[in-house]
Amino acid sequence: MCPQTEDVLINAGSALAYPPRFDSPEDERLQRRQCLAAACRLFGKLGFGEGVAGHITARDPLQPDHFWVNPMGLAFSRIRVSDLLLVNHEGQVVSGSGMLNAAAFTIHSAIHRRYPAVHAAAHAHSIFGRSWSSLGRLLDPITQDACAFYRDHVLFDDYTGVVLNAGEGERIARSLDGSKAAILRNHGLLTVGGSVEAAAWWYIAMERSCQAQLLAEAAGTPVLIEPDHCLATREVVGSELAGWFSFQPLLAVICDEQPELLE
Repeated sequence: MCPQTEDVLINAGSALAYPPRFDSPEDERLQRRQCLAAACRLFGKLGFGEGVAGHITARDPLQPDHFWVNPMGLAFSRIRVSDLLLVNHEGQVVSGSGMLNAAAFTIHSAIHRRYPAVHAAAHAHSIFGRSWSSLGRLLDPITQDACAFYRDHVLFDDYTGVVLNAGEGERIARSLDGSKAAILRNHGLLTVGGSVEAAAWWYIAMERSCQAQLLAEAAGTPVLIEPDHCLATREVVGSELAGWFSFQPLLAVICDEQPELLE
């Protein structure tokens, strides 16, 4: 177990109301890798894994033109800190011994290059996001939680197959245009954030919002929240800090339940 676990992770999940400050970039790197491994475990626990599909990345604080990513072929539910790969923007694995997912590199490298403030990105083939994406529609503001994405998510309406071409990754990155999330038509969901915690939380919240709208529309016609109320609600539940903070209870639980992830 990492010696800094108690200070960096557990306290952040149970006591702190703001993101921690770090004494060194090395400490920040450790915390970011721990959060990335924890986010992968949570995606596994929530059933977001689908074969070899799905990836979460975190920009490296020491080398901002590199990012950490889960290796291809290892289930979300088995990821440990020591399993993570450090990758540069040329697609070279500079640390770690696993296999790099080509689609993960194509999508995430484009995002990390284009948006310096994005420190993490998450994508998976979860069932409700995947189902909603087939409709080729943005989410409607039918719940308080969905308001986090009001006028802050986009539709990438141009599916052409598995994302292996660099140009496709660039187009996905460009389509985000500063938003926290994208619905990739006929594919799934993509979320980004200034921290691993925020990006992972937005993914979880968006998946649940897709589920809620699918259920609501199956039962009837949902009532939309008024635009002014949507914007006011987004200020509360959709900020970067709200995303970071909302993830903290899940982070504390998964680290307590599965401490081996920190190895």
